[in-house]
Amino acid sequence: MLSGSLGLVPMHAKPDDDIIPLVGARYFTAWEFPWLAVLGLLLAAGLYLWGVQRLRRRGDKWPLMRTISFVVLGLGPIAIGTFSFLGVYDTVLFWSHMVQHMLFSMIAPVFIVFGAPATLALRALPKRPRGWLLKFLHSRLAKVLMFPPLTTALMVMYPFGLYMTGLYEITLRNDFAHDTLHLFLVTMGVLFFFPLLGVDPVPIKMPYPIRILLFFITMPFHAFLGVTIMGASRLIAEDWYLAFERSWGMSPMKDQEWAGALMWATGDLTMLAAMITIFVQWIKDSDREAKRVDRALDREDARRARAAGLGYDDPQRQSRPMVDTDNAKEDQ
Repeated sequence: MLSGSLGLVPMHAKPDDDIIPLVGARYFTAWEFPWLAVLGLLLAAGLYLWGVQRLRRRGDKWPLMRTISFVVLGLGPIAIGTFSFLGVYDTVLFWSHMVQHMLFSMIAPVFIVFGAPATLALRALPKRPRGWLLKFLHSRLAKVLMFPPLTTALMVMYPFGLYMTGLYEITLRNDFAHDTLHLFLVTMGVLFFFPLLGVDPVPIKMPYPIRILLFFITMPFHAFLGVTIMGASRLIAEDWYLAFERSWGMSPMKDQEWAGALMWATGDLTMLAAMITIFVQWIKDSDREAKRVDRALDREDARRARAAGLGYDDPQRQSRPMVDTDNAKEDQ
């Protein structure tokens, strides 16, 4: 039976454990709450909500959707992947691990980034901690950690290094390596999406076309690895998975095929959604810039009119079309 008291780290099933088959209601009742993981998620949510409350106390507003994005849609998938049957059986079923992998590295980081935690911290923290954060965001280390071409390359390469070598089996056999992998997946996802989605201030701001290109680059690699896993004639971590001698659920080979399909589909859908989001942000920013230039031209026309002593208010200025930002300097 896969059970045990709350420990320092999540429970990890091993082949010599007496494992309850994952069938029927077990999908809904197989929950474990290792206290260290619970504490980490509660601390993250608590600090975020503290920042929101601090802003409200002084009369500042904070978008509700950002709070929902970070606390519910960001931390929520991490909690589900850790505490539900996905976490309980993540060393028994490859497809369970793969759902966990995509939740941690693709789904949760997107919503964590949309929650704008750095912006909230900069507005809510006292002067000295805010200065520390600003110093870090402008540091050389931050520029390296959040350099989009580098994070894109790592996002493309690490799944191959994990599944195409013996590294993944090490994470199955070693509890510390297993939990470190989970932390790495979340961290890698945040570092990848943080500068590309551009919600918070970033050390290096990339042009929108480059951001879309970097998202586009990652898609075929995830698809290729997913298809490779699906079509492999030999099991990944074969000795480990066969040692369970399961008589329930999908066969080990079918289990691996499902895992590959999940990586392929989830990775491509997430990247496509991110590219669409970036494109929408690009349009909105262009519109805001056009309005800003338009207002600047209005002020300049009014200044010239006053200087000439004309004192007119041209009503046609109210209906003047948006100015193309690329030609703004020429118009001035």
